[in-house]
Amino acid sequence: MRLLIDVGNTALKAAIWQGGQIKQCELSALPWSQINDVVYASVGKSEQLNELLTQARSLQVPCFEAKVTNQLSNLRCAYQQFNNLGIDRWLGLIAAFKLWPQQDCIVIDTGTATTIDVLTAQGQHLGGWILPGLDLMTRSLTQNTQRVFDDANTVFANELGVNTPNGLKNGALVATLGAVEQAKLHLSNKNPQLIFAGGYGALLKAQFLGATYEPQLVMKGLNYWYELSEK
Repeated sequence: MRLLIDVGNTALKAAIWQGGQIKQCELSALPWSQINDVVYASVGKSEQLNELLTQARSLQVPCFEAKVTNQLSNLRCAYQQFNNLGIDRWLGLIAAFKLWPQQDCIVIDTGTATTIDVLTAQGQHLGGWILPGLDLMTRSLTQNTQRVFDDANTVFANELGVNTPNGLKNGALVATLGAVEQAKLHLSNKNPQLIFAGGYGALLKAQFLGATYEPQLVMKGLNYWYELSEK
């Protein structure tokens, strides 16, 4: 049994990998006697993570931190300064590389930021983009303009806005959809596998025929990083 921990910009998430499956877990009731190792990734400092690692080490459970490398198996990073690539983006690419082998893929992760990464069937990461997430995009406009406003009842939709709140939210959505379409132009295959993850992943996935929503993409990438790495 493996404990997987992902520390993002706003929250710590954890899951158990057992028998080839991801299982949810309660951090207050972890089955430490059954956990063989801990694999974690973090974009910043976390006291909660430190507490979990301290507990694991006190029980002599090995801990491994996922890192971005120039190459992992046949997956190659586009960044010359590969340490500057966010670990969650790398884990998403690892998951795509393992789950959709020898396929052109575009990985879209929707959190505080929306990240878009392009991966060839040969395992070459071509690069990607970092956009404001949908909420951040709308909030930046309401906070920095005088007459643009939002309301809690308006949803994101792929249609023309007929009032200010849905003009705002729909504009943020179609800007993100347009970025995905632009990413396709960087592949010779114009029908790549689109893989969505994160809080708005299901919403975005619904806009594209044949797309996939994988809510555990980063967690699966974390496990595959461990399996593929030379520890």
